[in-house]
Amino acid sequence: MTFKIDENLPAEAATLLRAGGFAADTVRDERLAGACDEAVADVVRRENRVLVTLDLDFSNIRAYPPEAYSGIIVLRVRRQDKRTVLAVLRRAIGVLSRQSPAGQLWIVEIDRIRYRPG
Repeated sequence: MTFKIDENLPAEAATLLRAGGFAADTVRDERLAGACDEAVADVVRRENRVLVTLDLDFSNIRAYPPEAYSGIIVLRVRRQDKRTVLAVLRRAIGVLSRQSPAGQLWIVEIDRIRYRPG
């Protein structure tokens, strides 16, 4: 499974995924920083990557139908400080070792993960 980390997440998010045995690149690494959501969505779809983001726009299943992607993971946190964001991502990584987000939208919160199939 390969991941694309959106620019609104700390670079350590990619490091956590790599430590969990996954391949991960950041939007910044690939010079997509500042690109519109549609451009990022096109790249992750073309590269068959799972998008990890804080951007709630990606939870709009009409604009970004989950079945068209290798997975969309939206981290939904009240506080977007690095410590909280990485803690929520760790929760998702634990599940990713057992379950694929392919064709699904995952909304990952501090105390639960909601799954929306395509």
